[in-house]
Amino acid sequence: MKKIILLFLFTSQFLVAQEKVKVDLSNPNATIYTHLYFLQEETFQPIKASKTFFGLNQKDAIDKAIKLKKILDGKGLFIDFNKIPNDPNYNDTIGYARVYKYVIFPLRMPQISVEKKNGNWYYSQETVAQIDTLYNQVFPWYVHKLQEMIPVSGYKKVFGVELWQFAGILLLLAFTVLMVIIVKKISFSLLQVLQEKITHKDSNSEVKLVLKRLAHPISLVVGIKIIDAIFPSLQFSLDVNAWVFMILNIAETIFWIYVFLKLVKVVMKFYEDFTSKTESKLDDQLVPILRNFLTVVVIVIGSFRMLHILGVDTTTLLAGATIGGLAFALASQDTVKNLIGTIMIFIDKPFHIGDWIVTSELEGTVEQVGFRSTRVRAADTSVFQIPNSKLSEIVINNRGLLLFRRYKTELGLRYDTPPELIEAFVEGARKLILAHPKTNSEMYNVEFTGFGDSALLIMINVYFESLVWADEQSSKHKLHIGLLQLAKELGVDFAFPSTTVTIENFPEKKGINPKYNIDKERVEAVISSVVSKFEEENSTEKNEIKE
Repeated sequence: MKKIILLFLFTSQFLVAQEKVKVDLSNPNATIYTHLYFLQEETFQPIKASKTFFGLNQKDAIDKAIKLKKILDGKGLFIDFNKIPNDPNYNDTIGYARVYKYVIFPLRMPQISVEKKNGNWYYSQETVAQIDTLYNQVFPWYVHKLQEMIPVSGYKKVFGVELWQFAGILLLLAFTVLMVIIVKKISFSLLQVLQEKITHKDSNSEVKLVLKRLAHPISLVVGIKIIDAIFPSLQFSLDVNAWVFMILNIAETIFWIYVFLKLVKVVMKFYEDFTSKTESKLDDQLVPILRNFLTVVVIVIGSFRMLHILGVDTTTLLAGATIGGLAFALASQDTVKNLIGTIMIFIDKPFHIGDWIVTSELEGTVEQVGFRSTRVRAADTSVFQIPNSKLSEIVINNRGLLLFRRYKTELGLRYDTPPELIEAFVEGARKLILAHPKTNSEMYNVEFTGFGDSALLIMINVYFESLVWADEQSSKHKLHIGLLQLAKELGVDFAFPSTTVTIENFPEKKGINPKYNIDKERVEAVISSVVSKFEEENSTEKNEIKE
Protein backbone atom coordinates (compact mmCIF):
# COMPACT_ATOMS: atom_id res chain seq x y z
CA MET A 1 0.00 0.00 0.00
CA LYS A 2 2.87 2.28 0.89
CA LYS A 3 4.54 1.65 -2.50
CA ILE A 4 1.32 2.46 -4.34
CA ILE A 5 1.01 5.79 -2.50
CA LEU A 6 4.64 6.70 -3.29
CA LEU A 7 4.11 5.77 -6.95
CA PHE A 8 1.01 7.93 -7.09
CA LEU A 9 2.81 10.90 -5.52
CA PHE A 10 5.76 10.54 -7.94
CA THR A 11 3.44 10.37 -10.95
CA SER A 12 1.51 13.42 -9.79
CA GLN A 13 4.71 15.44 -9.28
CA PHE A 14 5.97 14.38 -12.72
CA LEU A 15 2.74 15.45 -14.40
CA VAL A 16 2.78 18.76 -12.50
CA ALA A 17 6.41 19.32 -13.58
CA GLN A 18 5.44 18.66 -17.20
CA GLU A 19 2.65 21.19 -16.97
CA LYS A 20 4.83 23.91 -15.47
CA VAL A 21 6.08 24.91 -18.91
CA LYS A 22 3.44 25.34 -21.53
CA VAL A 23 3.52 26.57 -25.09
CA ASP A 24 3.68 30.34 -24.66
CA LEU A 25 3.81 32.60 -27.71
CA SER A 26 2.76 35.83 -26.05
CA ASN A 27 6.08 37.71 -26.41
CA PRO A 28 9.56 37.24 -27.97
CA ASN A 29 11.07 35.84 -24.78
CA ALA A 30 8.31 33.26 -24.30
CA THR A 31 8.40 32.08 -27.95
CA ILE A 32 12.17 31.52 -28.03
CA TYR A 33 12.10 29.85 -24.61
CA THR A 34 9.28 27.54 -25.71
CA HIS A 35 11.21 26.50 -28.81
CA LEU A 36 14.46 25.69 -26.98
CA TYR A 37 12.94 24.22 -23.82
CA PHE A 38 10.98 21.51 -25.62
CA LEU A 39 14.06 20.40 -27.59
CA GLN A 40 16.24 19.68 -24.54
CA GLU A 41 17.05 16.01 -23.79
CA GLU A 42 15.07 15.92 -20.53
CA THR A 43 12.07 17.83 -21.96
CA PHE A 44 12.14 16.71 -25.59
CA GLN A 45 8.72 17.41 -27.11
CA PRO A 46 9.32 18.53 -30.74
CA ILE A 47 5.61 18.91 -31.44
CA LYS A 48 5.36 21.68 -28.85
CA ALA A 49 8.58 23.23 -30.12
CA SER A 50 7.14 23.30 -33.64
CA LYS A 51 4.31 25.54 -32.44
CA THR A 52 6.72 28.44 -32.70
CA PHE A 53 6.53 28.23 -36.51
CA PHE A 54 3.51 29.73 -38.25
CA GLY A 55 1.84 28.39 -41.37
CA LEU A 56 3.76 25.06 -41.68
CA ASN A 57 2.46 21.53 -41.42
CA GLN A 58 3.57 19.64 -38.35
CA LYS A 59 6.29 17.57 -40.05
CA ASP A 60 7.95 20.58 -41.69
CA ALA A 61 7.59 22.65 -38.53
CA ILE A 62 9.34 19.95 -36.44
CA ASP A 63 12.10 19.65 -39.01
CA LYS A 64 12.64 23.43 -39.02
CA ALA A 65 12.59 23.61 -35.22
CA ILE A 66 15.22 20.87 -34.82
CA LYS A 67 17.45 22.30 -37.54
CA LEU A 68 17.28 25.79 -36.03
CA LYS A 69 18.28 24.38 -32.62
CA LYS A 70 21.27 22.59 -34.20
CA ILE A 71 22.29 25.77 -36.01
CA LEU A 72 22.33 27.73 -32.75
CA ASP A 73 24.27 25.00 -30.97
CA GLY A 74 26.69 24.52 -33.85
CA LYS A 75 27.56 28.22 -34.02
CA GLY A 76 27.80 28.49 -30.24
CA LEU A 77 25.03 31.09 -30.09
CA PHE A 78 24.08 31.12 -26.44
CA ILE A 79 20.79 32.90 -25.77
CA ASP A 80 20.61 35.14 -22.71
CA PHE A 81 16.92 35.27 -21.88
CA ASN A 82 17.51 38.20 -19.52
CA LYS A 83 18.16 40.38 -22.57
CA ILE A 84 15.19 39.22 -24.67
CA PRO A 85 12.15 41.51 -24.27
CA ASN A 86 8.96 40.32 -22.57
CA ASP A 87 6.85 43.07 -24.13
CA PRO A 88 4.03 41.60 -26.28
CA ASN A 89 4.07 44.80 -28.38
CA TYR A 90 7.83 45.10 -28.82
CA ASN A 91 8.84 47.13 -31.90
CA ASP A 92 11.78 45.86 -33.90
CA THR A 93 15.23 47.31 -33.30
CA ILE A 94 15.42 48.79 -36.82
CA GLY A 95 12.84 51.36 -35.83
CA TYR A 96 9.73 50.56 -37.88
CA ALA A 97 6.83 51.61 -35.69
CA ARG A 98 4.27 49.21 -37.23
CA VAL A 99 6.42 46.09 -37.49
CA TYR A 100 6.68 43.96 -34.37
CA LYS A 101 9.97 42.14 -34.83
CA TYR A 102 12.98 41.11 -32.74
CA VAL A 103 16.34 40.04 -34.19
CA ILE A 104 18.05 37.66 -31.77
CA PHE A 105 21.65 37.98 -33.00
CA PRO A 106 21.82 41.18 -35.11
CA LEU A 107 25.58 40.90 -35.66
CA ARG A 108 26.45 37.22 -35.80
CA MET A 109 23.28 35.87 -37.41
CA PRO A 110 20.77 38.57 -38.39
CA GLN A 111 18.72 36.07 -40.43
CA ILE A 112 17.11 34.68 -37.25
CA SER A 113 14.25 36.72 -35.82
CA VAL A 114 10.75 36.47 -34.36
CA GLU A 115 7.73 38.55 -35.29
CA LYS A 116 4.19 39.09 -34.15
CA LYS A 117 1.29 37.58 -36.12
CA ASN A 118 -2.37 37.31 -35.13
CA GLY A 119 -1.55 38.34 -31.57
CA ASN A 120 1.22 35.72 -31.07
CA TRP A 121 4.97 35.68 -31.70
CA TYR A 122 6.48 33.20 -34.19
CA TYR A 123 9.75 32.80 -36.02
CA SER A 124 9.64 35.16 -39.00
CA GLN A 125 9.12 34.11 -42.59
CA GLU A 126 12.69 35.24 -43.36
CA THR A 127 13.98 32.85 -40.71
CA VAL A 128 11.93 29.94 -42.05
CA ALA A 129 13.22 30.60 -45.57
CA GLN A 130 16.85 30.72 -44.41
CA ILE A 131 16.94 27.71 -42.06
CA ASP A 132 17.84 25.09 -44.69
CA THR A 133 20.54 27.32 -46.16
CA LEU A 134 22.03 28.07 -42.76
CA TYR A 135 21.90 24.39 -41.78
CA ASN A 136 23.79 23.39 -44.92
CA GLN A 137 26.39 26.07 -44.22
CA VAL A 138 26.91 24.94 -40.63
CA PHE A 139 26.72 21.22 -41.43
CA PRO A 140 27.87 20.72 -45.07
CA TRP A 141 26.90 17.57 -46.98
CA TYR A 142 30.30 15.97 -46.50
CA VAL A 143 29.85 15.94 -42.71
CA HIS A 144 27.17 13.31 -42.91
CA LYS A 145 29.22 11.28 -45.42
CA LEU A 146 32.25 11.35 -43.13
CA GLN A 147 30.19 10.36 -40.13
CA GLU A 148 28.91 7.33 -42.00
CA MET A 149 32.53 6.31 -42.66
CA ILE A 150 33.56 6.56 -39.00
CA PRO A 151 33.85 3.10 -37.39
CA VAL A 152 32.20 2.31 -34.10
CA SER A 153 35.54 2.64 -32.28
CA GLY A 154 35.74 6.22 -33.44
CA TYR A 155 32.82 7.15 -31.19
CA LYS A 156 34.67 6.13 -28.04
CA LYS A 157 35.16 9.04 -25.66
CA VAL A 158 38.42 10.18 -24.09
CA PHE A 159 38.06 12.99 -21.53
CA GLY A 160 34.50 13.45 -22.75
CA VAL A 161 35.52 13.93 -26.42
CA GLU A 162 34.95 11.31 -29.11
CA LEU A 163 38.01 10.04 -30.99
CA TRP A 164 36.73 11.17 -34.38
CA GLN A 165 36.39 14.68 -32.97
CA PHE A 166 40.06 14.60 -31.89
CA ALA A 167 41.03 13.53 -35.40
CA GLY A 168 38.81 16.24 -36.87
CA ILE A 169 40.49 18.95 -34.76
CA LEU A 170 43.96 17.83 -35.89
CA LEU A 171 42.92 17.78 -39.55
CA LEU A 172 41.24 21.17 -39.21
CA LEU A 173 44.35 22.73 -37.66
CA ALA A 174 46.62 21.24 -40.34
CA PHE A 175 44.33 22.45 -43.13
CA THR A 176 44.07 25.91 -41.57
CA VAL A 177 47.86 26.29 -41.27
CA LEU A 178 48.31 25.25 -44.89
CA MET A 179 45.68 27.74 -46.09
CA VAL A 180 47.18 30.53 -43.98
CA ILE A 181 50.55 30.02 -45.69
CA ILE A 182 48.98 29.97 -49.15
CA VAL A 183 46.75 33.00 -48.50
CA LYS A 184 49.70 34.95 -47.09
CA LYS A 185 51.69 34.48 -50.30
CA ILE A 186 48.70 35.29 -52.50
CA SER A 187 47.85 38.38 -50.43
CA PHE A 188 51.41 39.64 -50.63
CA SER A 189 51.46 39.21 -54.42
CA LEU A 190 48.13 40.99 -54.85
CA LEU A 191 49.15 43.84 -52.55
CA GLN A 192 52.41 44.24 -54.44
CA VAL A 193 50.60 44.40 -57.79
CA LEU A 194 48.08 46.90 -56.37
CA GLN A 195 50.88 49.04 -54.94
CA GLU A 196 52.75 49.14 -58.25
CA LYS A 197 49.59 50.10 -60.15
CA ILE A 198 48.77 52.93 -57.75
CA THR A 199 52.26 54.36 -57.34
CA HIS A 200 53.59 53.37 -60.80
CA LYS A 201 56.82 52.31 -59.10
CA ASP A 202 58.45 48.96 -58.40
CA SER A 203 58.40 47.80 -54.79
CA ASN A 204 61.66 48.34 -52.94
CA SER A 205 62.80 46.32 -49.94
CA GLU A 206 61.19 48.71 -47.45
CA VAL A 207 57.81 48.61 -49.19
CA LYS A 208 57.95 44.83 -49.51
CA LEU A 209 58.54 44.51 -45.76
CA VAL A 210 55.50 46.69 -45.05
CA LEU A 211 53.33 44.67 -47.46
CA LYS A 212 54.44 41.39 -45.86
CA ARG A 213 53.44 42.71 -42.45
CA LEU A 214 50.03 43.59 -43.87
CA ALA A 215 49.58 40.23 -45.64
CA HIS A 216 50.30 38.27 -42.44
CA PRO A 217 47.25 39.40 -40.39
CA ILE A 218 45.05 39.08 -43.50
CA SER A 219 46.01 35.40 -43.77
CA LEU A 220 45.30 34.94 -40.05
CA VAL A 221 41.81 36.40 -40.51
CA VAL A 222 41.21 33.90 -43.32
CA GLY A 223 42.38 31.12 -41.01
CA ILE A 224 39.87 32.24 -38.37
CA LYS A 225 37.12 32.22 -40.99
CA ILE A 226 38.03 28.64 -41.99
CA ILE A 227 37.83 27.43 -38.38
CA ASP A 228 34.58 29.36 -37.90
CA ALA A 229 33.05 27.61 -40.93
CA ILE A 230 34.24 24.04 -40.26
CA PHE A 231 34.31 23.74 -36.46
CA PRO A 232 30.50 23.35 -36.07
CA SER A 233 30.80 20.18 -38.18
CA LEU A 234 32.63 18.54 -35.28
CA GLN A 235 29.34 18.68 -33.34
CA PHE A 236 30.58 19.65 -29.91
CA SER A 237 28.14 20.71 -27.21
CA LEU A 238 26.67 24.18 -27.00
CA ASP A 239 28.91 25.13 -24.07
CA VAL A 240 32.07 24.10 -25.92
CA ASN A 241 30.97 25.85 -29.12
CA ALA A 242 30.06 28.99 -27.22
CA TRP A 243 33.56 29.25 -25.71
CA VAL A 244 35.31 28.34 -28.96
CA PHE A 245 33.39 30.89 -31.02
CA MET A 246 33.87 33.59 -28.40
CA ILE A 247 37.61 32.99 -28.57
CA LEU A 248 37.45 32.99 -32.36
CA ASN A 249 35.49 36.26 -32.41
CA ILE A 250 37.97 37.88 -30.02
CA ALA A 251 40.91 36.63 -32.10
CA GLU A 252 39.25 37.79 -35.34
CA THR A 253 38.63 41.24 -33.87
CA ILE A 254 42.25 41.50 -32.72
CA PHE A 255 43.49 40.42 -36.15
CA TRP A 256 41.20 42.93 -37.89
CA ILE A 257 42.50 45.70 -35.62
CA TYR A 258 46.01 44.56 -36.53
CA VAL A 259 45.12 44.56 -40.24
CA PHE A 260 43.71 48.10 -40.17
CA LEU A 261 46.62 49.40 -38.09
CA LYS A 262 49.03 47.99 -40.66
CA LEU A 263 46.83 49.37 -43.45
CA VAL A 264 47.04 52.82 -41.87
CA LYS A 265 50.84 52.55 -41.85
CA VAL A 266 50.93 51.42 -45.47
CA VAL A 267 48.61 54.22 -46.65
CA MET A 268 50.47 56.84 -44.65
CA LYS A 269 53.78 55.54 -45.99
CA PHE A 270 52.57 56.10 -49.55
CA TYR A 271 51.13 59.49 -48.57
CA GLU A 272 54.43 60.45 -46.92
CA ASP A 273 56.30 59.56 -50.12
CA PHE A 274 53.81 61.68 -52.07
CA THR A 275 54.10 64.70 -49.77
CA SER A 276 57.90 64.55 -49.87
CA LYS A 277 57.70 65.34 -53.60
CA THR A 278 55.41 68.35 -53.23
CA GLU A 279 56.64 71.90 -52.71
CA SER A 280 54.43 72.41 -49.67
CA LYS A 281 55.81 71.31 -46.33
CA LEU A 282 52.49 71.73 -44.54
CA ASP A 283 51.21 68.39 -45.87
CA ASP A 284 54.40 66.80 -44.49
CA GLN A 285 53.27 68.00 -41.06
CA LEU A 286 49.83 66.49 -41.75
CA VAL A 287 51.30 62.96 -42.05
CA PRO A 288 51.89 62.27 -38.31
CA ILE A 289 48.63 63.98 -37.37
CA LEU A 290 46.60 61.83 -39.78
CA ARG A 291 48.48 58.70 -38.74
CA ASN A 292 47.71 59.28 -35.04
CA PHE A 293 44.08 60.16 -35.77
CA LEU A 294 43.42 57.07 -37.90
CA THR A 295 45.18 54.86 -35.35
CA VAL A 296 42.93 56.15 -32.59
CA VAL A 297 39.82 55.60 -34.75
CA VAL A 298 40.80 51.98 -35.47
CA ILE A 299 41.53 51.25 -31.81
CA VAL A 300 38.28 52.86 -30.59
CA ILE A 301 36.10 50.97 -33.11
CA GLY A 302 37.94 47.71 -32.36
CA SER A 303 37.50 48.25 -28.62
CA PHE A 304 33.74 48.75 -29.03
CA ARG A 305 33.59 45.56 -31.09
CA MET A 306 35.53 43.69 -28.41
CA LEU A 307 33.25 44.96 -25.65
CA HIS A 308 30.19 43.87 -27.64
CA ILE A 309 31.62 40.34 -27.96
CA LEU A 310 32.19 40.24 -24.20
CA GLY A 311 28.54 41.09 -23.61
CA VAL A 312 28.82 44.79 -22.78
CA ASP A 313 25.94 46.95 -23.99
CA THR A 314 27.86 49.20 -26.37
CA THR A 315 24.76 51.28 -27.16
CA THR A 316 24.54 52.47 -23.57
CA LEU A 317 28.29 52.90 -23.43
CA LEU A 318 28.29 54.93 -26.64
CA ALA A 319 25.45 57.11 -25.39
CA GLY A 320 27.35 57.71 -22.16
CA ALA A 321 30.52 58.47 -24.07
CA THR A 322 28.63 60.91 -26.28
CA ILE A 323 27.14 62.74 -23.32
CA GLY A 324 30.49 62.71 -21.56
CA GLY A 325 32.19 63.94 -24.70
CA LEU A 326 29.68 66.77 -25.01
CA ALA A 327 30.25 67.77 -21.39
CA PHE A 328 34.00 67.58 -21.92
CA ALA A 329 33.72 69.68 -25.08
CA LEU A 330 31.71 72.33 -23.24
CA ALA A 331 34.29 72.35 -20.45
CA SER A 332 37.17 72.69 -22.89
CA GLN A 333 35.87 75.11 -25.51
CA ASP A 334 39.33 76.54 -26.12
CA THR A 335 40.70 73.11 -27.04
CA VAL A 336 37.81 72.53 -29.45
CA LYS A 337 38.34 75.99 -30.98
CA ASN A 338 42.02 75.21 -31.45
CA LEU A 339 41.17 71.90 -33.12
CA ILE A 340 38.79 73.66 -35.52
CA GLY A 341 41.49 76.25 -36.15
CA THR A 342 43.92 73.45 -36.99
CA ILE A 343 41.48 72.03 -39.51
CA MET A 344 41.00 75.45 -41.11
CA ILE A 345 44.79 75.94 -41.36
CA PHE A 346 45.21 72.63 -43.18
CA ILE A 347 42.27 73.40 -45.48
CA ASP A 348 43.13 77.03 -46.33
CA LYS A 349 46.94 76.58 -46.11
CA PRO A 350 47.74 80.24 -45.34
CA PHE A 351 51.38 79.21 -44.88
CA HIS A 352 53.71 76.23 -45.15
CA ILE A 353 56.36 74.79 -42.91
CA GLY A 354 59.48 76.96 -43.31
CA ASP A 355 57.57 80.12 -44.40
CA TRP A 356 58.43 83.44 -42.79
CA ILE A 357 55.18 84.96 -41.50
CA VAL A 358 54.44 88.38 -40.03
CA THR A 359 51.43 89.07 -37.79
CA SER A 360 50.44 91.92 -35.51
CA GLU A 361 52.09 90.13 -32.58
CA LEU A 362 55.03 88.18 -33.97
CA GLU A 363 57.13 87.31 -36.97
CA GLY A 364 59.29 84.31 -37.66
CA THR A 365 59.63 80.97 -39.41
CA VAL A 366 56.86 78.35 -39.08
CA GLU A 367 58.43 75.18 -37.68
CA GLN A 368 55.51 72.96 -36.71
CA VAL A 369 51.70 72.88 -36.85
CA GLY A 370 50.12 70.72 -34.15
CA PHE A 371 46.58 69.88 -33.05
CA ARG A 372 46.45 72.75 -30.56
CA SER A 373 49.09 75.32 -31.52
CA THR A 374 51.68 76.35 -34.09
CA ARG A 375 55.35 76.82 -33.28
CA VAL A 376 57.06 79.87 -34.81
CA ARG A 377 60.77 80.61 -34.39
CA ALA A 378 61.72 84.29 -34.44
CA ALA A 379 64.87 85.80 -35.92
CA ASP A 380 66.55 85.79 -32.49
CA THR A 381 65.88 81.98 -32.33
CA SER A 382 63.22 82.39 -29.62
CA VAL A 383 60.09 80.25 -30.03
CA PHE A 384 56.47 81.40 -30.06
CA GLN A 385 53.58 78.98 -29.40
CA ILE A 386 50.44 80.56 -30.83
CA PRO A 387 47.01 78.85 -30.48
CA ASN A 388 45.61 77.74 -33.82
CA SER A 389 42.22 79.27 -33.06
CA LYS A 390 43.86 82.69 -32.83
CA LEU A 391 46.16 82.08 -35.79
CA SER A 392 43.21 81.17 -38.00
CA GLU A 393 41.49 84.51 -37.21
CA ILE A 394 44.28 87.10 -37.39
CA VAL A 395 45.77 88.72 -40.49
CA ILE A 396 48.91 86.88 -41.63
CA ASN A 397 51.50 88.35 -43.96
CA ASN A 398 53.19 85.30 -45.45
CA ARG A 399 56.60 86.50 -46.54
CA GLY A 400 57.32 82.95 -47.72
CA LEU A 401 54.87 83.38 -50.62
CA LEU A 402 56.65 86.40 -52.03
CA LEU A 403 57.69 86.11 -55.66
CA PHE A 404 60.62 88.44 -54.90
CA ARG A 405 62.06 90.12 -51.84
CA ARG A 406 61.86 93.89 -52.27
CA TYR A 407 64.70 96.05 -50.98
CA LYS A 408 64.39 99.84 -50.92
CA THR A 409 66.90 102.30 -49.58
CA GLU A 410 68.03 105.92 -50.09
CA LEU A 411 71.62 107.09 -50.55
CA GLY A 412 72.59 110.69 -49.78
CA LEU A 413 75.20 112.43 -51.92
CA ARG A 414 76.86 115.66 -50.92
CA TYR A 415 75.11 118.85 -52.06
CA ASP A 416 78.18 119.98 -53.95
CA THR A 417 78.18 116.88 -56.18
CA PRO A 418 78.06 117.98 -59.84
CA PRO A 419 74.98 116.91 -61.85
CA GLU A 420 77.20 115.02 -64.27
CA LEU A 421 78.52 112.75 -61.49
CA ILE A 422 75.04 112.31 -60.02
CA GLU A 423 73.87 111.10 -63.42
CA ALA A 424 76.97 108.88 -63.74
CA PHE A 425 76.41 107.37 -60.28
CA VAL A 426 72.75 106.59 -61.07
CA GLU A 427 73.69 105.00 -64.39
CA GLY A 428 76.43 102.93 -62.74
CA ALA A 429 74.06 101.77 -59.98
CA ARG A 430 71.59 100.55 -62.61
CA LYS A 431 74.28 98.58 -64.38
CA LEU A 432 75.38 97.03 -61.07
CA ILE A 433 71.81 95.85 -60.45
CA LEU A 434 71.66 94.30 -63.91
CA ALA A 435 75.00 92.59 -63.30
CA HIS A 436 73.92 91.23 -59.90
CA PRO A 437 73.27 87.44 -60.10
CA LYS A 438 70.23 87.48 -57.80
CA THR A 439 68.23 90.53 -58.80
CA ASN A 440 65.22 90.80 -61.09
CA SER A 441 66.52 92.65 -64.13
CA GLU A 442 63.01 93.69 -65.17
CA MET A 443 61.98 95.27 -61.88
CA TYR A 444 64.26 97.95 -60.42
CA ASN A 445 64.48 101.70 -59.94
CA VAL A 446 67.46 103.99 -59.38
CA GLU A 447 66.52 107.69 -59.48
CA PHE A 448 67.50 111.06 -58.05
CA THR A 449 64.32 111.62 -56.03
CA GLY A 450 64.80 114.75 -53.97
CA PHE A 451 66.67 117.13 -51.75
CA GLY A 452 67.16 116.11 -48.15
CA ASP A 453 68.18 118.20 -45.15
CA SER A 454 71.84 117.52 -45.73
CA ALA A 455 72.05 115.36 -48.88
CA LEU A 456 70.88 114.81 -52.41
CA LEU A 457 68.68 111.68 -52.25
CA ILE A 458 69.20 108.74 -54.60
CA MET A 459 66.46 106.11 -54.31
CA ILE A 460 67.39 102.46 -54.99
CA ASN A 461 64.47 100.04 -55.33
CA VAL A 462 65.47 96.47 -56.21
CA TYR A 463 63.92 92.97 -56.06
CA PHE A 464 65.98 89.94 -55.03
CA GLU A 465 65.00 86.58 -56.49
CA SER A 466 65.98 84.46 -53.48
CA LEU A 467 63.29 84.22 -50.79
CA VAL A 468 65.68 82.95 -48.11
CA TRP A 469 66.45 85.59 -45.50
CA ALA A 470 70.16 84.72 -45.33
CA ASP A 471 70.50 84.90 -49.13
CA GLU A 472 68.79 88.28 -49.11
CA GLN A 473 71.34 89.67 -46.66
CA SER A 474 74.20 88.28 -48.73
CA SER A 475 72.72 89.86 -51.88
CA LYS A 476 72.44 93.21 -50.11
CA HIS A 477 76.06 92.96 -49.04
CA LYS A 478 77.30 92.42 -52.60
CA LEU A 479 75.19 95.28 -53.94
CA HIS A 480 76.37 97.65 -51.19
CA ILE A 481 80.02 96.83 -51.83
CA GLY A 482 79.53 97.48 -55.54
CA LEU A 483 77.89 100.85 -54.86
CA LEU A 484 80.71 101.89 -52.51
CA GLN A 485 83.29 100.87 -55.09
CA LEU A 486 81.43 102.83 -57.76
CA ALA A 487 81.27 105.96 -55.58
CA LYS A 488 84.96 105.68 -54.71
CA GLU A 489 86.10 105.36 -58.33
CA LEU A 490 83.84 108.19 -59.49
CA GLY A 491 85.00 110.44 -56.67
CA VAL A 492 81.49 110.80 -55.24
CA ASP A 493 81.13 111.24 -51.47
CA PHE A 494 78.16 110.23 -49.35
CA ALA A 495 76.75 112.93 -47.13
CA PHE A 496 76.04 112.78 -43.44
CA PRO A 497 74.05 115.19 -41.23
CA SER A 498 76.14 118.35 -40.99
CA THR A 499 76.08 122.14 -41.09
CA THR A 500 78.34 124.00 -43.55
CA VAL A 501 79.48 127.63 -42.89
CA THR A 502 80.81 129.46 -45.96
CA ILE A 503 83.28 132.33 -45.28
CA GLU A 504 83.90 134.64 -48.25
CA ASN A 505 86.04 137.36 -46.59
CA PHE A 506 89.30 135.43 -46.81
CA PRO A 507 90.09 134.94 -50.45
CA GLU A 508 93.61 133.79 -49.67
CA LYS A 509 92.14 130.78 -47.84
CA LYS A 510 91.35 127.75 -50.03
CA GLY A 511 88.06 125.97 -49.55
CA ILE A 512 87.91 122.42 -48.21
CA ASN A 513 85.34 121.30 -50.79
CA PRO A 514 86.57 118.35 -52.90
CA LYS A 515 87.48 118.83 -56.53
CA TYR A 516 85.30 116.75 -58.82
CA ASN A 517 86.51 115.35 -62.13
CA ILE A 518 83.60 115.31 -64.54
CA ASP A 519 85.53 114.30 -67.62
CA LYS A 520 83.07 112.26 -69.65
CA GLU A 521 85.55 109.70 -70.93
CA ARG A 522 86.94 109.11 -67.45
CA VAL A 523 83.46 108.70 -66.01
CA GLU A 524 82.50 106.14 -68.64
CA ALA A 525 85.76 104.26 -68.15
CA VAL A 526 85.21 104.17 -64.37
CA ILE A 527 81.67 102.84 -64.71
CA SER A 528 82.78 100.22 -67.23
CA SER A 529 85.66 99.12 -65.00
CA VAL A 530 83.59 98.88 -61.80
CA VAL A 531 80.75 96.99 -63.49
CA SER A 532 83.17 94.59 -65.22
CA LYS A 533 84.91 93.89 -61.95
CA PHE A 534 81.52 93.36 -60.24
CA GLU A 535 80.41 90.92 -62.94
CA GLU A 536 83.68 89.03 -62.73
CA GLU A 537 83.39 88.65 -58.96
CA ASN A 538 79.83 87.29 -59.21
CA SER A 539 80.11 85.35 -62.47
CA THR A 540 80.46 81.97 -60.73
CA GLU A 541 77.27 82.44 -58.74
CA LYS A 542 75.40 83.70 -61.80
CA ASN A 543 76.39 80.65 -63.83
CA GLU A 544 75.24 78.35 -61.02
CA ILE A 545 71.84 80.05 -61.00
CA LYS A 546 71.45 79.62 -64.77
CA GLU A 547 72.36 75.94 -64.57
